[in-house]
Amino acid sequence: MTTMVETPVALRRGRDLVSPELFEKVSEFCAEEYGHELSTARNIVDQALAFLKVMGDARAFDMTPSQVVDPGWHSFALHTRAYAAWCQEQFGYFLDHEPKATVRTRPLIGSVVERVKAAGFYVDERLWGAAKDCNPPACCGDGDGC
Repeated sequence: MTTMVETPVALRRGRDLVSPELFEKVSEFCAEEYGHELSTARNIVDQALAFLKVMGDARAFDMTPSQVVDPGWHSFALHTRAYAAWCQEQFGYFLDHEPKATVRTRPLIGSVVERVKAAGFYVDERLWGAAKDCNPPACCGDGDGC
């Protein structure tokens, strides 16, 4: 009888989708612009990149980031040349950001988290309002159910 030992699969990280230099540049901007500690900004940008990859690959324009993760997308998009080049490389088109296009609700954010996880990315549930110990305003954002 043979016993199979399952080896844990390493989860993907959003930060690995860009160069280390670009990741730091965007993270530093996020920290300065939004008043975060650099370590927190790095986590936010990491989650934003994973979210963008999933949304862009699937052309899932019904997705929205949490209120906490959204500044990571803003910070990247404001580096317009790098963001446009990355979008073209990853998706073959520019992934527009339209603020408040979708109202954040707990069910919507929950589905986004599940899609990001299903794509094999690490999800920091505290930044998505999906952690069991979540408290407003870090919860789902501007919708119902926090």
